[in-house]
Amino acid sequence: MAESGEGLGTVPEHERILQEIESTDTACVGPTLRSVYDDQPNAHKKFMEKLDACIRNHDKEIEKMCNFHHQGFVDAITELLKVRADAEKLKVQVTDTNRRFQDAGKEVIVQTEDIIRCRIQQRNITTVVEKLQLCLPVLEMYSKLKEQMSAKRYYSALKTMEQLENVYFPRVSQYRFCQLMVENLPKLREDIKEISMSDLKDFLESIRKHSDKIGETAMKQAQQQKTFSVTLQIKQNNVKFGKNMYINDRIPEESSEIVLKHTFEEEEENEEEVLTVQDLVDFSPVYRCLHIYSVLGDEEAFENYYRKQRKKQARLVLQPQSNMHETVDGYRRYFTQIVGFFVVEDHILHVTQGLVTRAYTDELWNMALSKIIAVLRAHSSYCTDPDLVLELKNLIVIFADTLQGYGFPVNRLFDLLFEIRDQYNETLLKKWAGVFRDIFEEDNYSPIPIVNEEEYKIVISKFPFQDPDLEKSFPKKFPMSQSVPHIYIQVKEFIYASLKFSESLHRSSTEIDDMLRKSTNLLLTRTLCSCLLNLIRKPHIGLTELVQIIINTTHLEQACKYLEDFITNITNISQETVHTTRLYGLSTFKDARHAAEGEIYTKLNQKIDEFVQLADYDWTMSEPDGRASGYLMDLINFLRSIFQVFTHLPGKVAQTACMSACQHLSTSLMQMLLDSELKQISMGAVQQFNLDVIQCELFASSEPVPGFQGDTLQLAFIDLRQLLDLFMVWDWSTYLADYGQPASKYLRVNPNTALTLLEKMKDTSKKNNIFAQFRKNDRDKQKLIETVVKQLRSLVNGAACARGEMFLPTEATTGVQLLPSSGRSQYRILTVETRQTR
Repeated sequence: MAESGEGLGTVPEHERILQEIESTDTACVGPTLRSVYDDQPNAHKKFMEKLDACIRNHDKEIEKMCNFHHQGFVDAITELLKVRADAEKLKVQVTDTNRRFQDAGKEVIVQTEDIIRCRIQQRNITTVVEKLQLCLPVLEMYSKLKEQMSAKRYYSALKTMEQLENVYFPRVSQYRFCQLMVENLPKLREDIKEISMSDLKDFLESIRKHSDKIGETAMKQAQQQKTFSVTLQIKQNNVKFGKNMYINDRIPEESSEIVLKHTFEEEEENEEEVLTVQDLVDFSPVYRCLHIYSVLGDEEAFENYYRKQRKKQARLVLQPQSNMHETVDGYRRYFTQIVGFFVVEDHILHVTQGLVTRAYTDELWNMALSKIIAVLRAHSSYCTDPDLVLELKNLIVIFADTLQGYGFPVNRLFDLLFEIRDQYNETLLKKWAGVFRDIFEEDNYSPIPIVNEEEYKIVISKFPFQDPDLEKSFPKKFPMSQSVPHIYIQVKEFIYASLKFSESLHRSSTEIDDMLRKSTNLLLTRTLCSCLLNLIRKPHIGLTELVQIIINTTHLEQACKYLEDFITNITNISQETVHTTRLYGLSTFKDARHAAEGEIYTKLNQKIDEFVQLADYDWTMSEPDGRASGYLMDLINFLRSIFQVFTHLPGKVAQTACMSACQHLSTSLMQMLLDSELKQISMGAVQQFNLDVIQCELFASSEPVPGFQGDTLQLAFIDLRQLLDLFMVWDWSTYLADYGQPASKYLRVNPNTALTLLEKMKDTSKKNNIFAQFRKNDRDKQKLIETVVKQLRSLVNGAACARGEMFLPTEATTGVQLLPSSGRSQYRILTVETRQTR
């Protein structure tokens, strides 16, 4: 049943396939037959059976059709056989007629051929004339092209080529000579490109060589324009104010020199014809090459090539010479080349369309400006001559003004000038440091003598000194030395030099005032102060010179207000302005004075040490000489003479020096006693030493420098006096009893000091008194020394007996009892028994 159902399903499918085979083209039978084999495994057999049945049906239908038309076919064949004989007759007649016509038309054919040949020749002639008329303009234009090439009229030649290609060649494109011409035109174009490019290269090389001349001319014109404007402004200011705003006649002259000075030396005067960049450079190669490449449709390539080459030239121009910083000519050549380069680029920008653009020139200028600033910053750092730095500044200003006139931004150059201004100030400071050193070396450090009013006026014209007493009678002396007016003049010269750099910086008067004050402050606080300190520390500067230096600094400090007025008159900026910088002369000269005062103290102490080193004590003498030592009297006399010189110093300085000398002398004498190399001291040596200290006290009480109150100066020797009194009186009981109390008689005596000196005397006593052990008094004295030494050691070590008694023999007592005081950690001495020593 399943097989029969399956068979019934395939029969309609086979019928459909057979219908498709009968109705479709043979090219599509393949896919149809393939479907028979793809459906069922045995379907093709059934399909073949179906196909055979279909073929048999069609054969039967064909057979029926043939049987139906067979009689008609037989009738048609019979009729054709009847017409056959008539057709043969007709053929013979037609052939005969044709022969007769051929014979009759031979002459006509000959004549016709002649006519045809003439007509062809006539047509050919007409055609040739027409073609020649068509070709002649082409040949004429090509000949014109050759003439233009020979005459180097390349732009016209390119236009002729365009006409040939667009108008003439299409008319004669079928001719061989036209093909040759067409093939030759690209070669001619390449020749024109090469020739124009060669001209452009020559132009680029020419402007590279002449860029310095172009830049020099441009900068000269900018400087002339600026000079005219500034001169006119100065005249207007003079008319407006009726006088200049400077403190004397020198600054207007120098300012005019700065303004009117030309950086370049002019070969002729103002009558010289003003040259432009077009007068110096022939730009026709650029225009010609640009037009040629525009016509050739390769304008972009030309622009890229031109910009690339110019960038290379820019890098070469921006590359400085290694020794550029040595002379101003090196900087001038560097600037003129750069200006020439950008003047050419600016001209190209304005006379051509698209060859260079504003964006391109701005990019090129920014690149160049960065390089220029780096080069100037590097090379200017090697400049140590302020005049060269000033020339460089003037060149930079002219350079910036010139390029600013062509539309290039130059603010960064003026910012660079502020850096160079700092360097210029540094070079000025170094130069003036040498000037100050020379002034100090040439100074005699003595007051300036004047014998008449004329000399007085000469000094007053140099330095603002006011003292009515000096104007009354002559001869007299100024309190300061020659270096003071010289330094004052040089400070003003420094302000002049600093002002020169501020010119033409497009800054306000307030900013210029601030610059001048800051640079002057640097001169005072760093250069002058440093020179003064170095001068003060020089070994050959003595006490007299130091005293004069202190006086000089006082007058220089007082002159600072005149310097401030001088700067105010220059800049016309009032000192009452909120942001006005003040001069630091007060602190500068005060520091120098303090250093000089300290050096006075040091040198005075050194001189004291020199005298003390001359001391030659016999530390083992038994009796004193009865008079003070010679070295000490010489020292006192020296101090008296020196303190007489100090009368010109401020009171406190002289008093401090005197007190310092006395304290140093006291310390030196104390150290002499306590010297570790000194092993023995006799009582006679102590008495001799006491005589020297008495002389020191007498010197202190004589008031060598006025102004001390009471016995203030004598207190410098109080430590020595109490120590010597202790040993001279031998009052150890009082010292030990009152030690540590505010009211102690020997409050300034240190136990360690007393112990050191006592041990030296103890050793001397043992060695000098060989037979002391046989004398009872000597034995008692020795016991006393040993006992005091023990007590002093206890005080030094901070250990004392809390309880107990100790017998202390003396010359006046046979014994003392040392008991602790109630409620205090001090000791008191109780006399137990006294007796007269024989």
